[in-house]
Order: sequence, then structure tokens, then C-alpha cells
Amino acid sequence: MTHRTTFLATSTRTAAVVALASLAAAATSTAYAADPYPNHPIRMIVPFGTGSATDILARILSQKLGDAGIQLVVENRPGAGGSIGTGVLAKAPADGYTLALVSAGHAINATLYPKLPYDTIKDFSAVSLVASIPNVLVVDAASPYKSVKDLLAAAGAKPGTINFASAGTGSSTHLSGELLKSLGKVDIVHVPYKGTGEALTDVMAGRVQLMLAPTVSAVPFVEQGRLRALGVTTEKRAAALPNVPTLAEAGVPNYAFDSWFGILAPAGTPRDVIKRLNTEVVKALALPDVKEKLLTLGAEATPSTPEAFDTFIASEVTKLAPVVRQSGASASN
Repeated sequence: MTHRTTFLATSTRTAAVVALASLAAAATSTAYAADPYPNHPIRMIVPFGTGSATDILARILSQKLGDAGIQLVVENRPGAGGSIGTGVLAKAPADGYTLALVSAGHAINATLYPKLPYDTIKDFSAVSLVASIPNVLVVDAASPYKSVKDLLAAAGAKPGTINFASAGTGSSTHLSGELLKSLGKVDIVHVPYKGTGEALTDVMAGRVQLMLAPTVSAVPFVEQGRLRALGVTTEKRAAALPNVPTLAEAGVPNYAFDSWFGILAPAGTPRDVIKRLNTEVVKALALPDVKEKLLTLGAEATPSTPEAFDTFIASEVTKLAPVVRQSGASASN
């Protein structure tokens, strides 16, 4: 075989291989184009531990979105008030395959932490609000305080003698207590704990006088007669405690504090992807069994448009910043 013949044969084989590779690539591309988003599982980061309200909500959504063909894999990345997991989201590809379910702490952290590994406003694209879980002002069932007015009167008469427990510095339970202190114009003393459970135990034991605890944690003890509920932190009454007034109704004008939860994606995620996710989340939250599950947590479904959630986060950062500063709370990553 001549050199020219060998060269031609080799060239022919090479061309054939290239052609086959091109056809395979084209077929793969066509397959992906024909298979709309999402075509593989989505990672849902929960920046808190298992069993938290955030974790429970994420797993409810995971089940229901799975029924709609969107597979969510929940990944708990707790630490630093949720900023570690949220930081992971900020650095993830903006392709719709990494999301995070954040809480009101996301807005609190913008002021609480002097240096975060992300920009709270610029580094994320909102998908939807998910739920609101009120905090409820509770005292021991044997407490002399039968109403919020009783409590404020006692605190006003003896400044610095009434303590309020929280699940930790910078938590929503801490900040809602600081807001009570500010708007109620009373000097009550913050006592931080490592978690809600420990804090409520000491309230029921009478070692601290009150706590503004999540309804998901406090309602069972209220129903058992171990705690007395005096007021909820939201603008309207909680479905789980319909006979308990809001704090604004009970004597603290303009009080409103929501422990909210919502889904974020990295900034730059395509709008059609955000829209698809929003549509499916809103559908899931409208399902009767999902609403029922949320009510058992003392929660209310609060779906929104992506734009409304973006605006809401910015307003929460602005609203909570002076409360955080006034509390003197600070933290480091």
C-alpha cells in the first residue's frame, strides 16, 4: 500500500469518527433540548439542622414537588445563623439546580454579621415566599401575668427585673423580644439559650419570665396547660391560636414581626427557570393536605411572586437593622 493510499485510508477513518462524534453530540443536545428543566435532581440547601422549622418545610415541599416531577434533594448545611448554607448557595452555579430555603434570619444576618460571604440583596434571586410561622409571647401557666398589659405594667414598675428567653443571640426569638422591649418601652433582660427547647423548659420552670417562641414549638405546651399565650407577633391572629390577640391588639402599638420562610436561587438564574419553580411551589402550597400540614405547625402558606419576595427581603433588612443595632447583638462567622 502506497503512502498516499495509507494517508487516504487514515483520513477517511478519522472523518468517519468525527462524523459519528458530531452525530452523537447532536443527538445528546437534541435530547436535552427536548427534555425541559429540570432534567435532573435539584439540591435544596437548608441552612439549619434537621428537625428545624426550615427543615420540616423543605421536606414537605420536597415530597409535593416530587409528585409534580421536580425532584428535590434536601441538604442540611447548618451554622453561623444560617449564613454558612446561604453562602454555599451564593457560590453555586446559577442554573436552577441549587436552591436554599431561608428564614427571617437571612434578613437579620445582614446587620448581625459584620462580614458575610455574600451580599444579602445582590447575590440571590428570589423564587417565592413559602410560609409564615408566628412567634407567640408565652409565660409559665402559673405566672401572675394574665395579659400583655399586666406584663408591661410590671416591667415598667421594676425595670431590669423581668427576663426574656431566646433560642440564641440574633435569632428571631431574640429580635422579636428586642422589638417588644423597644415598642413596649420597657427594660426587659435578654437571656440567650442554645435552642428553643431549652429556653421553653426554663420558662415553664419559672427561671425566666417569658419567651417569644415559634408557634410550632410553643402551641403543644399551651394546649397542655403548661404555658399561657399572651399575644402573637404577626399583624393578624395565628390560625393555631385564634383566641390569642396580636401584640398590637394586646397593647403594643405597631408591633409586627414575622418568622418567614422562602426559597432563593443564585443571582443570575434564568427567569424562565425562576418562573417554573415559582409556579410549582405556588401550586404545592395550594394543595389541601399541604395547608393542613402547615396548620399543624402553626404555619400559614404565604406564596408570592419572585419580584414581591425580592422586595420583601430588602424591606425586612431595612426594618430589622435598627432593631439588631439597638439590641447590641453581634456575631462572627
